[in-house]
Order: sequence, then C-alpha cells, then structure tokens
Amino acid sequence: MKHGSTLLGIATALALSGTLSPAWALNPGDTVDNFRLLDHTGASRQLYYLSDMKAVVLMAQGNGCDVVRKSLPELQALRDKYREQGVELLMINSNLADTRNAIEKEAKAQSIDLPILLDETQIIGESLGLQRNGELLVINTKGWKVAYRGPVSAGGTPYAANALDAIINATPVKTAQVDASKGKGCDLKFPEADRKQAHAKISYEKTIAPMLIDNCVTCHRQGGIGPWQMSSYDMIRGFSPMIREVVRTERMPPWHADPHYNVFSNDRSLSKDEIKNLVHWIEAGSPRGTGSDPLADLKKQWPQWALGQPDLIVEIPAFDVPATGVIPYQMPMVANPLDHDVWVRAVDFQPGDRTVLHHIIATMGTDAESVRDGGSLGGYVPGAGPMLLPKETGVLVKKDAKFFFQMHYTVSGKPARDGSRMGLYFRKDAPQYQMRSVALLNPRLKIPANTKAHTESVSKTFEHDVIVYNLLPHSHFRGKASDFVATYPDGRKEVLLSVPNYDFNWQTTYELKTPKLLPAGTKVTHSTTWDNSTQNKANPDPNRVVPWGQQTWDEMLYGVIRYRYVNESDAPAATPAKVSQTAGN
Repeated sequence: MKHGSTLLGIATALALSGTLSPAWALNPGDTVDNFRLLDHTGASRQLYYLSDMKAVVLMAQGNGCDVVRKSLPELQALRDKYREQGVELLMINSNLADTRNAIEKEAKAQSIDLPILLDETQIIGESLGLQRNGELLVINTKGWKVAYRGPVSAGGTPYAANALDAIINATPVKTAQVDASKGKGCDLKFPEADRKQAHAKISYEKTIAPMLIDNCVTCHRQGGIGPWQMSSYDMIRGFSPMIREVVRTERMPPWHADPHYNVFSNDRSLSKDEIKNLVHWIEAGSPRGTGSDPLADLKKQWPQWALGQPDLIVEIPAFDVPATGVIPYQMPMVANPLDHDVWVRAVDFQPGDRTVLHHIIATMGTDAESVRDGGSLGGYVPGAGPMLLPKETGVLVKKDAKFFFQMHYTVSGKPARDGSRMGLYFRKDAPQYQMRSVALLNPRLKIPANTKAHTESVSKTFEHDVIVYNLLPHSHFRGKASDFVATYPDGRKEVLLSVPNYDFNWQTTYELKTPKLLPAGTKVTHSTTWDNSTQNKANPDPNRVVPWGQQTWDEMLYGVIRYRYVNESDAPAATPAKVSQTAGN
C-alpha cells in the first residue's frame, strides 16, 4: 500500500530535518490503517477500538534503546497528564531480535507500565514507517490521521504534548514533525521495506493461490460458509483490500489462541512468512504474474461427509424458522435405533441451513438428566470439523440411550427450514479409555452496565490423574477474552489456553497437539472477560446489567474440558464432582 505525503508533511520534514522521510513512511496528515496486535502481557489490542479516545500516542520501543529508556519518565508523565482527557498511550516493538520473553523482562527491569504491542511480522511497523525506536506518532482518532511524529520532546519543547493539546482543543498542530534522536540500540531495521520490487514478483501461481487453497478455500467455496468464493485470481484481486484488512486485524483466518501458550493440532492461523507474503503481495498491487490460475483450475470435490459415510446417521427433526422474532432453544429428542451398545470413534454434523443454524449441542443418556454423566457427543458450530477421538479412546452409546439435541436458531429475515443430521462412526472394539467431558459454568453472572472489562471465573479440582485433550471456551456477544489456567498441587500455575480475542462467531474447540497430564489435585480455573460497553459493536445493550441466559442478549461463563482418566478404574460410577464457583473483577 502506497502512502502519499501531504504538503504539510513535506514542508515540515524539509524544514526540520533537511531531508524527506522514506517513501514508505507515514507523514502528518496520512491515515493510519486499523490493526490488531497482542501486547507483552498477552492482551489483544486493536487500534480502531480506541475510537472513544481523542488521540492515541504510539511509541516505537526496542530493548536496550537508550532513547526509549530516557524517554520513559516523560512518556509516563504524558500518560498521567492526559489520562482523563481521552488519550491512550501504547508502545510497539517491531524488533526482530526482541522475543516476547525478552520484552517482558525489559518491561519489568525498566518499570514500563504501558502496553508494548508485539509486531512480530513487522507488517505494522512497516506500514507506520517507523525509523528508529524512541520516535512516536500522535494519532488523531477523528479520521485516524497522523497529527505529529517525532520524539516526546526536543530542545526543551514538549512537541507531543503540544500536539495533544491542539487535538483536544480542535486547533491546528503547529509543529507536526521533528526528526527523532538517534541513540544506542535504537535503529530499526525492516528488511522487507527495501524489497518492494521483489514483492511485486511474489508469484500468485506458486505462492499466493496455494496458500489460499490450503487455508481459506475450505470456507470460501461454493457451498462453504464463507460469504464469497475464492474461485479465481480476479476474485482475489477484487477482494485484496479487504483481505489485507482482515489479516492485519486478525479477523481471518479465524484462530484466536495466543501462540505463547501450547500448540494446537487444529491451528488455523497463517505462519509469519505467509502473512508477510500475502500482505506484501497485496501492497504491491496484487500482481497476476505469469503461470496458471490454481484457484480457477481447482477441481477438488468436497465430500458430503468429511470422514466418509457414517455408520449411523441420526436425522434431527426438521424445524421451520420464521423470518423474524426470537427462537427459543429447540430441544428435540431422537430414540437410538440400535439394538446393541456401540463405541463411537468420531462424530460429524451436517447442518441443514447455515443461514439460521447457530449451533447444535448433542448429548445422550437414558433421559435428559442422565446426559450430565458425561454423555457428550460434541456439536456443530460454524467452521467446526468432525470430532475425531484419539485412537485409544471412545464414547459409549448404550442401546437404551436417547439422543438429545440443543438447537440454537437465529432469524435471517426470511423463512427457512432446517433439517440437520448427526453422523456417528463406530469402533470395531472397545477402547482402552473412555473419553469424558466436564463443563465449568457459573450461572450467577452479573455483568455491570457500561463496563469495558468484567471478569469472572469458575474452577474444578480433578481428584485423580487425567489426560486433557481439548478445551472449549464459550460466551456470547459480549465475550472479549477467555482462558484456562491449571494450578498444580505444588502451587505452580500453567496457562493451558488463552483466547485474548474471543469471537462469538467462531466457537472453536482447541485441540492440544500434545495432550496434557494433570496430576491428582490439579485445579483448573476457567475465566472469561466481557465487554459490556458501547465500544463492543456487537453489544445488544450496554446499559443493561447482564445475567446468565441461553439467548445471546444474555451471557454465559461456560467452558468444556474433554479428558480421560489415566487409570480407567478411577472413573466415578455416578455424576462427576461438582465444580466451585468464584467471581472477580
């Protein structure tokens, strides 16, 4: 993406530094595109979420930079002075050599109490045109324009404070650009910034199209859940600005786990190299290049059932969804047609009408109460694949069981009829272990009105050694972040899963690549943070104190752990142990 320079930016740069800024730099008057990054504490930060602020100050931070270290007291004083005047202060680290652990250590050593955003691919720092650590941008949130770039102050003149005063008072910024001071360890290096010609030669045929086929086409295809089809180069070129935006804001691909904690076998995220190639190719103009069009030539057949024909297909009673209104959860029951017990190795769902079906939760038991004894058969949510159990485990379906379905429908503006199906795949023999699941929930929620971040928790202590396979956090439109933290018998804590950017539209079950052993006495705490403010654009009503409820205008603290006992003999014969409930802020 090419950024032009305003006359003010050119004139100021020439007057103050004697030279023009690099062609790829953002100058005063230029627009700062939206982006999302994790900070050094693991919190998710999106620039345009700060639209309720009057200005955002963003300083380039690098470990060991003496300019940054010397500027800290001044920067923190700036934060304190303008805290109540609608100004947000952030730092951003685009240094390839600075790891997250090293940045955390630097923050602690230097008493940095500002969020440090982690620009690990450098695509954000490149687009901002950062030149050295210690320089900052003052961004006017009215239009997201650069109002000032340079040091906090120079020669005794508080340039950043002057720019903030001008924004707050709606007056012109007198000095919009000052050359940032050089210092030890402060130079920023962006290897890709000098490779613009090479970016124009990134191959659509060999690099971009194969990446999209591997990561995106499963949804963006005819019959898929994506709103448009990646069917040719022309389609990709037309949607390129949007692709760049959703990658920069981490909306796509839909993967929300913090990579700092654990590795998950169903990780849908792009690699750092894939992100850089895709964004740089788009910023180079999405060149077609030579060669074939793998998207147009793609002849892949998408099977009706991803795992092949199921051993048993359960037809869920069809339901007519009206065009408008509120649909209470539908709870149909289907009798088991089998006359013998079976062990299930996999479960898949075939949604009838994706436009109105939000989710299916499938359970089984002799009656509705007995499903609490671990009778989970998984479920369907947008973007989810089949539930394939580890080869040493299975779920027992007894011949006298009944199948219970929780069907959540949302209206689409026109009448629809949903006829979904569940497919079961059987084992040939009994497994060594029975897969079980436990739900951690707190139905006594009270989320305050007009609150950007409210957190509550629920815990369970495992009385025996268990192996955890996957974790599922669940909340509704106000869900902001979620995690599972294990506290071991020796007091040590470990984050099993952190989802700092929860998205209600993607109810992901996170499959641990290496199942986790939790020794007897381990307590797992599941926490969720909700955003019940006007900044949450999906919020049904920020002025309401929100309780627990099944409908999406209410909320849930609900997490599922799927596990097995290390020793099957430890399995209880009755209902699993109760979970404790704790609340916090």
